[in-house]
Amino acid sequence: MKAGYLLSLAALACSASALATDASPAKPAPVHFTPDEVRTTGAITVGSQRIAYRTYAGTLVVHPKGWDDTAPLTEKSAKPDDETALAEAAMFYTAYFKDGAPSANRPVTFLFNGGPGSPSMWLHMTAFGPKRVETANAAHTPAAPYALVDNRFTLLGSSDLVFIDAPGTGFSRVMGKDKDKAFYGVDQDIHAFADFISQFLTKYGRWNAPKYVFGESYGTMRGAGLALALQDRGIDLNGLILLSNILNWDSMPDDPQLNPGIDTPYIVALPTYAATAWYHKRLPQQPAELRPFLDEVEHFATGDYAQALIQGSDLPEAERQRIAQKLADYTGLPVPYLLKTNLRIEYGAFQKELLADQAATTGTLDTRFAGTTLDPLSKVASYDPTSSATGSAAISAFNDYARNTLHYGQDRNYQTSLGVYSSWDYRHKPPGADHALIALPNVLPDLAATMKQNPHLKVLVLGGYYDISTPYFEGKYELRHLPIPQSLRGNIAYRYYPSGHMVYLNPAVIGDVRTDITQFIDQTDNLP
Repeated sequence: MKAGYLLSLAALACSASALATDASPAKPAPVHFTPDEVRTTGAITVGSQRIAYRTYAGTLVVHPKGWDDTAPLTEKSAKPDDETALAEAAMFYTAYFKDGAPSANRPVTFLFNGGPGSPSMWLHMTAFGPKRVETANAAHTPAAPYALVDNRFTLLGSSDLVFIDAPGTGFSRVMGKDKDKAFYGVDQDIHAFADFISQFLTKYGRWNAPKYVFGESYGTMRGAGLALALQDRGIDLNGLILLSNILNWDSMPDDPQLNPGIDTPYIVALPTYAATAWYHKRLPQQPAELRPFLDEVEHFATGDYAQALIQGSDLPEAERQRIAQKLADYTGLPVPYLLKTNLRIEYGAFQKELLADQAATTGTLDTRFAGTTLDPLSKVASYDPTSSATGSAAISAFNDYARNTLHYGQDRNYQTSLGVYSSWDYRHKPPGADHALIALPNVLPDLAATMKQNPHLKVLVLGGYYDISTPYFEGKYELRHLPIPQSLRGNIAYRYYPSGHMVYLNPAVIGDVRTDITQFIDQTDNLP
């Protein structure tokens, strides 16, 4: 309505000479989506407490960077080199607002999973939403029907919750010219989420509420970049929660053999290999407790092991043999195998080799899980038993819940995994750079800039000892290299658990995870 009114005024203001030429106004860009919303109510019982809430399931429409809502681009007014002018995304969300609480200044937390290409059903349905699907612990969950229960671990008691599906995932959709270029990349994705959150704050009157961003996995890279992008819009966060974080992709254990000379992935993954061997009792000398053992392995990883890897082919043979023996002591893998790997263990190979005598493969996301090896002759694992064991429960539960409880998406497909990982635009423009860097992305500069400009921002880092997708020690290592002054290091807190990538899948620790998060929110919401 507003755009049409402005265009009408512009037409009336045209000069007589312009009217005489019979020039027609520029045709507006096509509108692919309109925001929608379905409202429902619900209640759960947590202990002796009844929590009633309002639910809003819907979409907000976001546009690529450069789009101006005060003067929308048109096909005629778009710059010739602007390939994303007509692209837009409808981003799906499920928001829970607690009844009886003043919403204007009640904490609100925006949560999302990662991938890239994953919707947020995991944080929503297996972790912190008001309803939770029950899954087996470190074992394959039997097929449907699945049990959906009141979630006593929900965060709704401390904060309103907004679960967001990234563009193209879940019920979110993208359309328009060059839509993939517009939304499927590090910086494009950060911009879309910043646009979404800004709109959400306006729509629901939450500008003065304490604000939190909670990202998991690739969502931590998004979250760190998003904190700065929101700050640039005048939105300071109270807190940033990073679960299973990966902020510098040079540290990732994915295919490090293809990046020779960069040995950090092997160093940061070693403590997780040790934890996994400890869990499955494959160590030559089994320590009684995990955490003291990991302290020892971390020291070795950043000391003798790092020094050995740095030397490359100059490493003396005697030292090579000594390091191989120490690796065997910490991983349970045989010395001859470790020598053949040149002391560098790929995580897919570790998954397959650790339990090779049982023809079993450990999980990737959670190495407590194990499944039958698909190909005993392969070099690396062919699948992740964790995903196979839990995926059906989460997917089935959300699809049923969305349609029968939220009353949303009856005629829509819920996209559970979007195949954009290999085609994602990984270029990132860090603060201070004049162009996007052609390198693996690193958002440590973004987080550092955010914390320097907002010295009250607190960061909570969470992780699982049995995660070799984003090893817990990788997160610790990265943040040790965060370029901030010593005075700000106290703003970062770390919590690690005997669980995997999705720490909440272990029923023995999810209560502790919830307690750590709610305490973090309660201590940083600036409320009396």
